[in-house]
Amino acid sequence: MTEVVGQDRKHTRVAWIAGVGASAGLGAALARRFAGEGLSVAVTGRSRERLETVVNEIRSAGGHALALPGDVTSESDLLAITRQLAEVGTLEAAIFNAGGATRAPALELSAEQFEAAWRVSTLGGFLFARAALPLLLSAGRGSLLFTGATASLRGRPPFAAFASAKAGLRSLTQSLAREFGPRNIHVGHVVVDGGIDGERLRTSAPQRVAERGEDGLLKPGEIADAYWHLHQQGRSAWSQEIDLRPFSEPF
Repeated sequence: MTEVVGQDRKHTRVAWIAGVGASAGLGAALARRFAGEGLSVAVTGRSRERLETVVNEIRSAGGHALALPGDVTSESDLLAITRQLAEVGTLEAAIFNAGGATRAPALELSAEQFEAAWRVSTLGGFLFARAALPLLLSAGRGSLLFTGATASLRGRPPFAAFASAKAGLRSLTQSLAREFGPRNIHVGHVVVDGGIDGERLRTSAPQRVAERGEDGLLKPGEIADAYWHLHQQGRSAWSQEIDLRPFSEPF
């Protein structure tokens, strides 16, 4: 475990972000945003090397962060992480940002691919929530936020697996909001309706980046601002779901 240096654990506010990869990605942007507000940020993903890069960036900027690698589809991994989080401080925000856009025409989509998409987005979201909620409930308050996509609302080829998984995650968040909202846990779902200007898109689909241009993609830092706003909302006017898209995109 990477230690958080120079803080009193009793008074440490913690944000846990699962689904952190490249520094130029949404997960890292969320980590930087919450760290910038004074929270100690725990980042989870499969690559320790990438997590350590994000942690070092945050520490270099004067923030507090630690890397807690793990697989969101592994119940044992997530429970082990929560035990470490309890030693760091009080969990105030938990953000599920994991997912992968499986692409294949329906007749070429294998059962294994379909299940893998469901395991990461839907089962992973459930396991993450079940791991984080006891810590949030123990604190008596907090935010549990999830990253959605255009596919959360409508499916189209070649995204049958991804759309099914993201729609399932959206329904899960609605159920959690109704169960835990009355217990002072703000459950929110963010529909990211468009391409994110990050490493994944620039590497996998540079032609799409070129076609969309400067104003056609969502900036990770500006998406992260919206998550912070959700976290800060007064409980007399909570949003269960918000959607974000570039101003130039028709919908």
